[in-house]
Parts: sequence; structure tokens; C-alpha cells
Amino acid sequence: MTQVAERSPDALDGAKIWAHSGDSHALEPADLWTSRLPKELAERAPRTERQDRFEYIYVDGQVISRQLNDLMDAIRPPGASDIEIRLRDLDNEGVRCQLAFPSMGFWTANIEDPELARATTHAYNEWALEEVIARQQRVIPTATVSIADIDDAVKELEWAAENGFQAVFLPTQVPEGREFGLDLWEPLWAAAEAARMVIAYHIGTGGATVVYRGPGGAVVNYMETTYPGMRVISHLVAGGALDRHPDLKVLVAEGGASWVPAIGDRMDEAYRQHGMFVRPKLSRLPSEIVRQQVYTSFQHDISAVQIIEATGYYNVMWGDDYPHLEGTYGHTQQTLHQLFDGVDDRIRDRVLRGSFEELFTVPEEEKGAAAPK
Repeated sequence: MTQVAERSPDALDGAKIWAHSGDSHALEPADLWTSRLPKELAERAPRTERQDRFEYIYVDGQVISRQLNDLMDAIRPPGASDIEIRLRDLDNEGVRCQLAFPSMGFWTANIEDPELARATTHAYNEWALEEVIARQQRVIPTATVSIADIDDAVKELEWAAENGFQAVFLPTQVPEGREFGLDLWEPLWAAAEAARMVIAYHIGTGGATVVYRGPGGAVVNYMETTYPGMRVISHLVAGGALDRHPDLKVLVAEGGASWVPAIGDRMDEAYRQHGMFVRPKLSRLPSEIVRQQVYTSFQHDISAVQIIEATGYYNVMWGDDYPHLEGTYGHTQQTLHQLFDGVDDRIRDRVLRGSFEELFTVPEEEKGAAAPK
């Protein structure tokens, strides 16, 4: 591996750092589904209702509650629901391009009725096409697809690819019997590989977000959102899906990066030491598959940058998580300087630009080292 001299600790001080973001969110209008779906379906589509201390999410007969946090509303960026203002926010923060996951659209992954799942995911995609893709090129939305019916998911992925989407969102948690290592997902992997669509998982989706209410619950539950992403990768690698589809790229967003080479090593150990029990047999070691096909994004994790050179895991992206509370809006430059001042040029450029541009097509003026005008 070629060694590159490290920069001095203050080499970037005072200069604006420009970066692509591998994790942000589109904020859908409140009437997205009521304005686009027949009444009988719209009534069961995701919606929220706020009361004194809790917000209630209603979706397909399910009711999910979460405690309100007025701070989130108070610090929400001005461009959260206006794409033109959002682009100005990006310029101010030093963000070139963003991969944008849904917000309320996440809850479509909890829908069990195939008809409702098909209608709500397509309505979201139509909105994202009209209001995001058609109006600019820097914010790259992920398409949503049905989790309730694989054939519907394949059709929607193909429609999305034909209409300019570059990635498809999937949740990190699915019902028992539908785990991502099972063969039932094979048509979706084949379609995504053929269309060169990235499979983009986002932590904290598809299942319960609060699993523990004891001491340290806020931190423990935040950690609990990360573990299903690890399981997704272990299933896709050990189950052979990525080995069968070597051109398929997957991303786990907002879950950090330093765990990825570690579970690659752990799977290698299982594959070698318990080889007599391993099915299916793979053409590559799990760690090799991970390094070739698995990408991750992080926000503040110092370890995500530190592990790259030591482990040879280079598929790492930074993300601003715009417009969420956990994100970097308002202190993006401070965060980027804390993470990257003094870091080897090659590592910095890979995390802030290279990995993103390896997965996604960006406007020519946003490539390389040139800042947006």
C-alpha cells in the first residue's frame, strides 16, 4: 500500500472543507399520501398526531408512540422542507451533494398489506421525482419499495431506475421469516445489480426504536438502532447474496464504520474454523466481500476515520444527517475540521468525496476539489 505523508495538524485550519454527505433526509409534505391516494388507502398510510408529551405514528393499523422533542423543531434547518433553501443551506455548510433518505417514508417499511405498501411507496417515489430529482441534482433521494411483496419491490425498483433514482432504501429490521439472507430476496438483488442501484439501509428502521427503559436508556436505545445494521451485513455476506452478485453495492447509513472490518474478521473466523458446517460455500472470504461491496456512513465518529488505514476498509463516507437532531447542521465545518485536520490527504478525500462518487453520479461541478459556485 502506498504511504502518503500526513498533513500537519493545522494544515486545514481556516479553510472551508467541502464534502459529500452519505446520509440526509427528505422531509415529505404532511399531505403526501392523502393528496395522492384513494381515501380508503390514505386513511391507513403513515401519519402522525401530536399530543401533550408524545407523538403517535399511525400506519396500517399500527400505533407507535414516541416522546416529543421540541428541540428538534426549534433547530430544524430552514431548508428542511424547501429544496431551494436547502441548496443554500448546503452551500453554507460546505456540503456538495447528499444522499437523502425518507422521513415519514421510513414507516412504509412497517406496512404488511401488499396493496397499501405498493401504493404508499410509489406515491413517495412520485413525489421525490417531481419535487427533488426534477428540480436539482445535488440532493439524491432514495426510492422506497414494498417490503410486503418482493415482486412489487422489483417492479418499483425498475421504475425508479428508469426515472433517475440511484438507490433504494431498505429497513434494517424485517419480520421473522423475511430476513435478508433468505432466497426470497434474490429477485430484488438481481434487479438492483442489473440496474446498478445501490441498496441503502438506514439504521433504526423497520422495528421498535425503544427496546429498553432502564438506566442509561437514551444511550442504550441509540446503540440498539445500530445492531440490526450489523445483522443485515452478516446475513447478506454469510448467506451468499453479495457473493452471487459481485457488482451489487450496499450501504448502511448513520451506523458508524469501525465495526465493519471487525465483523468481517469475525465472519472469516467462523467460515474457517467451522467450515464443515458452513452453507453456502463462498468464492471469497467474508472480509473480502465486505471490503469490495459494503459501504457505511457516519457523522461524528473519530474511529471511523482512524480505522481506515489500519484495516484497509476504505468504503467509508461522512454524512451530515440533515435535517435531524443528531446531524451536523450549524456546526458542520467545526465537525469536519475536528475529524479531518491533520488526516492524510488520501484518507480525507476518500471519505469526503471518493466513496460517494464511487456509488453515485454527481454533477460535474461538484466533483473533485472544486467547491460549488
